[in-house]
Amino acid sequence: MAETKREIERKYDAPAEHFRLPDLRKVPGVAAVIDKGVVELDAVYYDTEDQRLAADRITLRRRTGGDDAGWHLKLPVAVSADARDEVRAPLSDDLPRALAGLVRSRVRGDELGPVVRLLSSRQVTHLSAADGSLLAEVSVDAVRAERADGERSAEWSEIEVELADDGDPAFLDKVEKRLRKAGVERSGSASKLARALAETGARTGEPAPAATEPTTAGDHVLAHLRAQRDALVELDPAVRRDLPDAVHQMRVATRRIRSAFKTYKKVIDPDVTAALGEELKWLGAELGVDRDREVLTERLTGRIDAVPRTLLLGPVRGRLRIWAVARRQGSRRHTVAVLDSKRYLALLDGLDALLDRPPLGPAADRPAVGVLTKAALKDHARLAARVEHALALEPGTDRDLALHEARKAAKRARYAGEAAVPALGKQAKKFAKRMKAVQSVLGDHQDSVVAREALRNLAIQAHAAGETAFTWGLLYGQEQAAATDRERELPEVWARAAEAGLGAG
Repeated sequence: MAETKREIERKYDAPAEHFRLPDLRKVPGVAAVIDKGVVELDAVYYDTEDQRLAADRITLRRRTGGDDAGWHLKLPVAVSADARDEVRAPLSDDLPRALAGLVRSRVRGDELGPVVRLLSSRQVTHLSAADGSLLAEVSVDAVRAERADGERSAEWSEIEVELADDGDPAFLDKVEKRLRKAGVERSGSASKLARALAETGARTGEPAPAATEPTTAGDHVLAHLRAQRDALVELDPAVRRDLPDAVHQMRVATRRIRSAFKTYKKVIDPDVTAALGEELKWLGAELGVDRDREVLTERLTGRIDAVPRTLLLGPVRGRLRIWAVARRQGSRRHTVAVLDSKRYLALLDGLDALLDRPPLGPAADRPAVGVLTKAALKDHARLAARVEHALALEPGTDRDLALHEARKAAKRARYAGEAAVPALGKQAKKFAKRMKAVQSVLGDHQDSVVAREALRNLAIQAHAAGETAFTWGLLYGQEQAAATDRERELPEVWARAAEAGLGAG
């Protein structure tokens, strides 16, 4: 069973071979400096032949020695350059399946093999507060790196300062200030692995060329598509780990790519992107099984929380909990199975191939401003037609369906505005904001439609079990009223959005 630990640490170059730490009792907040002795560590790092994991600042190792021997996968996190999530699995000969899944979006069908071995003699020191609690662990490591083929090795010494669990990251600044006074500087390498690859000559490939400023429509569209492809790959392990909002963000990335294929048909050949668009639609729908459950459960829970106790008749919370857990167990297994499927990996490969050899259309070489403006305004006109059609219908099922179609059009227009921001600036940002406002009203309306169907089913289940369905009916009425409110609100929100413009370009 894998477990996760948030690791916040900084690395420093030891200024001399036999470096000794300065007196860290002078660091504010430190009451005791405790020598924990020397630990011998032996770690073998794994990667693909072209070192795809290292390129994304991911490390995968099998380590013996110390109190955390086992398999360790370290994933960067957005909160801080000093932070990484370390996913651990017990020591075994083969890579555990749980960790293999977390790197599958990068590795695909390629083999993982050893690239370097690091032997570290680690002198460990604990910094403790007055109450005896651990503030940080400071390690001085004498490192020997050996290339997997045994041809080259390298040696160096470095210092690691790792913050204690739930510690204040500002404490690392205090330790660093003391180390700097002793002549210690931050390491130029992001990790031991990065330094080992560089110093043993094990690093493969050339550094990625610096990105050039996009100028043409093709430049901007491809940059947008690459960013969304990268988001899919990066969000894959977060979805597998069931991190908050990960499914939603991954689903958004699929929608942004599909929308770009449709919006920029004159920039990138639709005959080539059509098949990929269908696969993205499939992936978004499969991810929706999990995401829609999250949204619906949160909505119904909020509704129940707002009901006065005197009107909560029967085991309402218990029935919702059972309903939600049953749906969750099935949807979680389903989502992971989708990410493990050959179809999903083929989709990622297809996106890579498209971006490596983009099928550019006639507008790709034109200035970005004119092309992107025209495309966004075309999506705006499409939205206008759908909103006006929906508002002309009588309230009921047909209007609900028409408003749902308008919602999808609003989302596409919003994505077009957001994609155009790098080229068009503030006016594209304002355009996207107004499209988002329309999307929000229509989205809440659609959520109410879905919630009413769920409440109806819950009422049927309650009645069949001999329970009163009163509260479920009450909630159904509240959702119906909420949908009516959104329909009344829409004309005003749309009137503001209808004025949105991007200029002539």
